[in-house]
Parts: sequence; structure tokens; C-alpha cells
Amino acid sequence: MTSNARFAELATLSGDPARASMLFALMDGRALTAAELARVAGITPQTASGHLSRMTAGGLLSVEKQGRHRYHRLATPSVAHMLETIMQVAAELDPDRQRPIVGPRDPALRKARACYDHFAGRLGVALADALVERGHVELTSDAGLLTESGIAFLGEIGIDTGPMLQRRTLRSGRVLCRPCLDWSERRPHLAGAVGAAICTQSMRNGWTRRRDDTRAVLVTPAGERIFRETFGARIE
Repeated sequence: MTSNARFAELATLSGDPARASMLFALMDGRALTAAELARVAGITPQTASGHLSRMTAGGLLSVEKQGRHRYHRLATPSVAHMLETIMQVAAELDPDRQRPIVGPRDPALRKARACYDHFAGRLGVALADALVERGHVELTSDAGLLTESGIAFLGEIGIDTGPMLQRRTLRSGRVLCRPCLDWSERRPHLAGAVGAAICTQSMRNGWTRRRDDTRAVLVTPAGERIFRETFGARIE
């Protein structure tokens, strides 16, 4: 059971405006340097270094060293899920809007974006809907199941499910699939190992590609066809 002190610590770490800006910049799964994150937050590199050290020690970030550079990324998918949920609650409680406009205002972000290592926006919700409709995935309000037909389908589109199924049998194995309430669509998109594998395969095969300096994801013509004909997804 998480202690109240640990809960308060995480809330404090993510609640500072500068730290929040840096965390949100890492929501697309990229690893960024302290200088890049300082520019995002509008603070000096020295101040950013202090914030990053605190978030790393607190378990929100991990650090990778390559040559002279240190790259920061979100430590786990659950950190990204926490941030996405905070965004949703913030949008619902914003007192300055008479009519709630949920999610990002940028149309590109609303259509398709990266939520750490899986798809969100209309693309993410459409893929989740299609997988459920075809019986490849079963989703409840807080859990998910990859079915036998889902395992076969992932194999058909070139995803090797062996490693993820094997890891799932281990005590520390990542959840295969779970619903993640979409910030802008207010319906679930697919998270977990399956959601990550679909995102990775889509990027590798050129069905989607990242836009520079943004969480927005571009769906290519090939991707539009694959998602429509192979997945059965209707991306409006």
C-alpha cells in the first residue's frame, strides 16, 4: 500500500509548473537533454538540472548517458498514465471555460498523438474500438485481455507476441493491455504492451511517423489504408 508521504512526494514533484512542463514534454516517449528541457520550461539549465535530479531521485524520470550527454525520459508507462489522467482532471475542473473543450486545441494532436509509447487521440480510440469489435481485445473499465484471435492478429501484422507473453508470466511482467481514458476523446485507447507494440510496428512500417517537436503523429496514406482495411478502424 502506497503511504500518504509517498503520494504527497509524487504530487509535489509533478505539481511544480516548471517540472510539469518538462514532464509533459516527455509524454511522447522521447529522451531529451537537460538543455532541451530547460528551454521547454523557460528556466535556466542550472535550475532545470536541480528539478531533473529531484524527479529522477523520486522515480518519475530515468537517465541514459551517451557520450557527454545525459538523456532524460519518463521512468515507466505508469508515469505517463498518471500525467494523462492529471490532464483530464485539470480540463474538467478548469473554471474559466463555460463549455468544456477537452483535450488539446491543436487539431493534429486531437487526431493522433503519442501517449508515451502508444497511440492516443482519435487514432488511438479508433484502433481500440476496432480491436474490441473484432474480438481481438476485451476491455473493461480498468482492465484488458488479449484474446487468442488477438494473438493471431498481431502475428499477421508482423508483431512477435512471444516475448511479451513470456515477460507477462514473470512477476515483473508488464500488463499486456489495459484501457487508458483518452484525454480528448473521453473514451479508452489501448495502453500496455499491446498498445506499445502496435505503435512501434506502425512507426517501423511507415504507417505513422512523428512530427518534429510535438506529440502529434502523422498517419501516412499507407497507414490510413492499413488501419481501415486491416484493423477495421474508422478514423474520423
